[in-house]
Amino acid sequence: MAENQNATTSINCFSCEHLYITYEAKFPYGCRVMGFKSVRMPAIEVFANSDMDCNLFTLKKRKKL
Repeated sequence: MAENQNATTSINCFSCEHLYITYEAKFPYGCRVMGFKSVRMPAIEVFANSDMDCNLFTLKKRKKL
């Protein structure tokens, strides 16, 4: 039986404090803690390469108004 090729991660990198947006058009997303830049969201890259969700996800601390 073939594995599901369309599996996705449940992590949203926009909610992670390690995500940053680069100024490189070819690699717009980066992860500070893992030290890489990517075309896709870092959590998707991690999931695609390891079939595991990112274990280094840290929820951003929101400022109270």
